[in-house]
Amino acid sequence: MREPLQGGVARLLDKTIFFSLLTLIALIAIPSGKGVLWWDAAFECAVFALGVMWIIQCFLSGVWDVGGKSLLAPLVALIILAWVQTLPLSSASTIEGIESVAGRAVSADPYETRLFVFRLFALTLAGALLLRYTSNRSRLRALVHVVIGVGVASALFGITRQAIQNVEWKLTLYSPRYRVWVDLLDLQLDQGYGQFGNRNHFAFLMEMTLGLALGLIASGGVRRNRLPVYLVAAAMVWMALVFTTSRGAILSMFSQLIFIALVVTGGRPSQEASWPTNRGLSLKWGISRSLITRAALVGCLVAAVVLSVIWVGGDTVVNRLKSVPGELSVEGTAERTGASRIEIWRATWQSITANPVAGVGFGGYWVAIPAYRDASGEWTPEQAHNDYLELLASGGLIGAALGTWFIVALFKLAWERLHTTDSYRRATCLGALAGLFGVAVHSLFDYGLHITINAFVFTVLIAIAVVNGRVEKEAP
Repeated sequence: MREPLQGGVARLLDKTIFFSLLTLIALIAIPSGKGVLWWDAAFECAVFALGVMWIIQCFLSGVWDVGGKSLLAPLVALIILAWVQTLPLSSASTIEGIESVAGRAVSADPYETRLFVFRLFALTLAGALLLRYTSNRSRLRALVHVVIGVGVASALFGITRQAIQNVEWKLTLYSPRYRVWVDLLDLQLDQGYGQFGNRNHFAFLMEMTLGLALGLIASGGVRRNRLPVYLVAAAMVWMALVFTTSRGAILSMFSQLIFIALVVTGGRPSQEASWPTNRGLSLKWGISRSLITRAALVGCLVAAVVLSVIWVGGDTVVNRLKSVPGELSVEGTAERTGASRIEIWRATWQSITANPVAGVGFGGYWVAIPAYRDASGEWTPEQAHNDYLELLASGGLIGAALGTWFIVALFKLAWERLHTTDSYRRATCLGALAGLFGVAVHSLFDYGLHITINAFVFTVLIAIAVVNGRVEKEAP
């Protein structure tokens, strides 16, 4: 009697954890685009609660296996590095009777570094849960649909807000216990886009959704009778992305389209029509013809997208693109604000060279960077506007090595999934990689992964790309 009861509870927990993760994807998208700290904390607590349920379920079922261990290992190492950055390494310094913890730790802001530890731990745990509980084909399909659904809903909200908003919009929740009103949404007029306070951060979510949808469509992962639905969803997301007028987003979108086109048209040349006496010549001609075809397709695709972006975005997009040289100019302004990206990157590089081994601490960038900026000090950047430079500045060479380890592990696992015999599995992997590739390009210029919903969807795409063979059909 006890074993059947344990098995029933274990199965119930299995379903509860997975569908709670799906619900969390949808709920966290509502207010977290504005960086609401209490909602981010609620997300972390929810993930930790699901982690406790996972431990209980493992005890009951006797199964402790977790997929993607090689992918989780560098993340765990990064968490340990960030925690070490908060430890006191020397005696406490005292300034006017106030004990300074920052003066005796690697991190310039140990408090923010501890928050980073909790945030990364929650995202890593969420990834582990997704790898563990995305255990069959129907769950993989549900996960894909939820991500696309959240992206489309956000896109429609963004387009609607841009079209009709003429006053400030607020969504508040009353807490009887504390007798206060809590803001879920606070959307100022002509600020941000969709539920996000920054249009570039909104674009990150659109890029991930667009890459996933287009990857499924281009690689045949969508049934013919459902193809119009996916095309309409991709069109809505694409339109919202163009309306953001984000230059990094437009570049990322082009990069995604080229990535998908090259992968989809990158099959091996056919050798069936070659004669034995001319096999070498025929093979060379097949390879050349394949390369020419792929180049022509990519060129036509890029030209079509350029024209459509200019047509939809209009003068606003054109003017935004014209301002790129000013952002990348090495000449500072007369006010010496140091607000251009090239000036921020230059100061970040000086921070990297000054702290090459362990960096200034994750979350400590904003405290450390003023010492390396030649600016008036009227404005201080909180991020490097380049996540790769910020990783180097925050974690030093150790952090960069762990980041490289993670990327290599991700590429290795995804490469295996792309070569499976299951066509739907290949399609979902390609779509997820296209979304991740768009984020990788956009992260050269912005910091959208600092927003919880973007980081969570990014984690979901990684899980979709590398989840193991349980979601695949058996080979005939």
